[in-house]
Amino acid sequence: MSLKGKTLFISGGSRGIGLAIALRAARDGANVTIAAKTAEPHPKLPGTIYTAAEEIEQAGGKALPMLCDIREEAQVAEAVAKTVEKFGGIDICVNNASAIQLTGTLETDMKRYDLMHQINTRGTFLVSKMCIPHLKLASNPHILNLAPPLDMKAKWFKNHVAYTMAKFGMSMCTLGMSAEFAKDGIAVNSLWPISTIDTAAVRNLLGGATVAAMSRSPDIMADAAHAIFMRPSRETSGNFYIDEEVLRAEGVSDFSVYAPGATGPLAGDFFVPDEVFANSNTKIRTTF
Repeated sequence: MSLKGKTLFISGGSRGIGLAIALRAARDGANVTIAAKTAEPHPKLPGTIYTAAEEIEQAGGKALPMLCDIREEAQVAEAVAKTVEKFGGIDICVNNASAIQLTGTLETDMKRYDLMHQINTRGTFLVSKMCIPHLKLASNPHILNLAPPLDMKAKWFKNHVAYTMAKFGMSMCTLGMSAEFAKDGIAVNSLWPISTIDTAAVRNLLGGATVAAMSRSPDIMADAAHAIFMRPSRETSGNFYIDEEVLRAEGVSDFSVYAPGATGPLAGDFFVPDEVFANSNTKIRTTF
């Protein structure tokens, strides 16, 4: 089974996990719209919508780079319309775009609070809303939110309540929309990593090279997302998937390929329930 000929609409996919998901689909021969706001190279962050499109084409897919700020309804509507015009429809919507700031209540300025909620929660809602009319016409439609399980423990809120609320807003889109659109056969799921992932956010905000060395590559999330997209949408909805668990269910037992440089335990990610760590065979360090 493959994604050949399928069309993915990915928010914020110019780098990191979003780009990895795009490239995995492209290797199948998929069409991918990269809807992100990075048109010019950033001094600290690699990749633009145009370099991402180039990589997608080189990997065997077809690409549509769309300059799109998902806070702007008109821009999202245009990106979706251009996708349908170019590729004939949308089969998969990936809500990857996200903003992060790990600060306490008194240290979080409201401009940053608004940014996180506008991109994470509102952006996920808006992009899904715009894609759903087209997903209803697809044969095996999926929405995948890169959002955590709703593990409502105070430890996930106490150090960065604003960020947690914004990410859990994405998770609540999964919870609500999976039930709302079950009759239409649209699968709505979340996917989250058990360990930190070596991305620009980790290197710039969450511990730099030290934590990056204890992280897996974005490829594990891409492979897990691909496995989810292969599943029948009417039988696979409303789940809060963890990357490693998805791939173990697919028969993967050797995960060393995803962290070839790691010499010790991996760093556990935020929001992962205690029982998930307990059930994993991977050595993971958790210090929350």
